[in-house]
Amino acid sequence: MAAFDPDRESVIQRARDAGLEALITIGSDLNGNMGGLELSGRYDFIYSAVGFHPHDSKDFTDDIFGKIKSWAEKFGPRNAACDTKDTSSPVPKVVAIGEVGLDYHYDSSPRQIQRAVFARQLQLAKDLDLPVVVHSREAGHDTLAIIRESGVTKGVLHCFSGDADMAHEAVAMGFYISIAGPVTFKKALKLREVVTIVPDDFLLMETDAPYLTPEPFRGKRNEPCFIVHTAKAIADLRGVSAADIARITTLNAKRLFGIGEMPEQGEIVYRIRDSLYLNITNRCTNRCTFCIKFQSDFVKGHNLRLFREPSEEELIKAIGDPAQYKEIVFCGYGEPTLRLDLIKNVAGWVKKNLGKVRINTNGLGNRIHGRNILPELRGIVDSLSVSLDAQDEETYNRICRPAYEDAFAEVIKFIREAPQYIPEVNVTVVTAEGVDVEKCRKLAEDLRVGFRVRKLDAVG
Repeated sequence: MAAFDPDRESVIQRARDAGLEALITIGSDLNGNMGGLELSGRYDFIYSAVGFHPHDSKDFTDDIFGKIKSWAEKFGPRNAACDTKDTSSPVPKVVAIGEVGLDYHYDSSPRQIQRAVFARQLQLAKDLDLPVVVHSREAGHDTLAIIRESGVTKGVLHCFSGDADMAHEAVAMGFYISIAGPVTFKKALKLREVVTIVPDDFLLMETDAPYLTPEPFRGKRNEPCFIVHTAKAIADLRGVSAADIARITTLNAKRLFGIGEMPEQGEIVYRIRDSLYLNITNRCTNRCTFCIKFQSDFVKGHNLRLFREPSEEELIKAIGDPAQYKEIVFCGYGEPTLRLDLIKNVAGWVKKNLGKVRINTNGLGNRIHGRNILPELRGIVDSLSVSLDAQDEETYNRICRPAYEDAFAEVIKFIREAPQYIPEVNVTVVTAEGVDVEKCRKLAEDLRVGFRVRKLDAVG
């Protein structure tokens, strides 16, 4: 775009200096598509999306469609041609069809033509198995209806400006929600609400440079390196760190656009916010219907699918200095108390080195080991977070699918006894179907422990 003509190379370098692994430049008209392809051909970390913006739909022709199709075929994953001049490179550079969609705010093109051009480009994306980058402004109903009719199931609603209901519907269709600079504006209440409800696995962020500049640079030209300010605002709204948001959205971009390699090795320690989590086992005595491990390998951008369980020595080495973290949490994709001896040894080491220890457990440690394990945790565990997850035995058995018939009674007994040995005890429930949160809250009060509700799609 012309806004970058004076210093384009410096803008790209500042993006790299800010830590961006890759950039995607989005086509909107014929010249923009060709400029984006030229850039992505010169830089190995810049990729292109090719498409025609709804503003210019009235100018869309068969010839233009043919060019977009040709670029997507020649430089997309199927042909894997990297450079616009050298088709021998193995790296695909066209990673999406876009920016396409509808804009009923400016109505720069007749709406009927916008809808027809949008549908045609969606069909192209489907035929080539490419994701779409969708522009939708004041056209949410028609946008989702046309996407649904097209059968396209992978893409992103970029610079999202819809409401929470539209976000929920888009995510249900498999679409990502991308957040831009306006999230930093205090009066952008609708967008800030959306940011809090989008699941981790469907969250992206962008600059839309040179537009939508975030605070504290609002009013100036936007550029890619300013994404760090958008990340910080999203992190604050979601109660995580900017590093967490960077990791989550990087993983999602790789997944959607096929850029770079996905982490294949399960992590034995992983950081979220200021806590360090220990992934010591994927085994569990429950098969909870809502458990993320049956849907994904990833939590907050971390791969937790273990090929083998770590040793005490590996964990201690990976932890380093326990005092640098708010707490060390035994967690992961399984039930930590299955490895009780490891917990006791590593937790004892953490305490000796001035760290704080928490265990996330299903509360069935006593049932697993056939004895009361709580006295063995006294002095080496500071807090327990116990998954209650139901108000009664029938509900618990239905949604948690435990290996033990008396599981719910054992969990209640464990929670009741835990405060005698552990300074801080909390129970959690997930908002799954059939769970009566208020009855669970009352049960926690009767047991005299803390209580926390977790949304069904909020993990970590």
